[in-house]
Amino acid sequence: MLLSDSPPSILHPVFNAAQPFPPLPDINKENIRTQVFTHRSYYGRPNHVFEDHPQDPSPDNEKYEHLGDTVLGLVVTNLLLEMYPNLRVGPSTKIRALVVGNSTLADISRMYDLPARLRLHPAQAITLRASVNIQADVFESYVGGLYLEQDLPGVQPWLKALFAPYATEAYKRVREQHRLPPLPMIELVAPESVLSSPPPSPPHPRPGATPTTIGHLALFNQQLQKANRIVEWIYSDGTGEGTKTTPIWIVRCEVDGEVYGRGQGGTKKAARNEAAKEGLKKMGIEV
Repeated sequence: MLLSDSPPSILHPVFNAAQPFPPLPDINKENIRTQVFTHRSYYGRPNHVFEDHPQDPSPDNEKYEHLGDTVLGLVVTNLLLEMYPNLRVGPSTKIRALVVGNSTLADISRMYDLPARLRLHPAQAITLRASVNIQADVFESYVGGLYLEQDLPGVQPWLKALFAPYATEAYKRVREQHRLPPLPMIELVAPESVLSSPPPSPPHPRPGATPTTIGHLALFNQQLQKANRIVEWIYSDGTGEGTKTTPIWIVRCEVDGEVYGRGQGGTKKAARNEAAKEGLKKMGIEV
């Protein structure tokens, strides 16, 4: 019986002749391959050590696992950008969490029979080998060891072929969570030209909008409060200065009945800020 310490994976893509399960790339260096499959229980070293001695580095796979986790995050994030270039960061993060979650990685690890190759402490071997977290860890360790030996070009093609079907399944599930209709049955992988094309031009500012901060308004109000002076903001009709969807607000600032400044902007606050600029100059404050 499998002892589960993590919920079962909800991603079960179908691998067949049209979409084959990619073979496991070989790690050629024996020392790396041995360490990839060596769990920390095998040597029983203490955990609470800040740094290993240079002549006696830790022989277990934790460093490889840590490296592999980072490599997986990089490759899967890049894969999602290629497959769904218009996906926003929030949904993309949810999809990636499903794809590289321990339950998914443990499933993949078992399909490659990686847990069977683990070197474990004999007294804990049965329990550890059946642990979903340990199964996921050894897969990450293998990714880290392969990356260490062959760098990104040796790892990325395999991982992209492996995780693309999982990404498709996760995308569908997260799309359903957002209560969106299913996509039509079309090719979802973005062409390579999408990523190589220049970025879109930034949106044009609205008519009359000025790229300013609101700091002038805050300072202006602060100065008036200190002097116990009364300010009144009088808005005039801006019809014809903008459109129904992008109006232009025009305001006149009066302090104790005296006009201190005028301004206009795409919002009331922006218009007051412009008027406050003039008001500060009238008060002898240059900012």
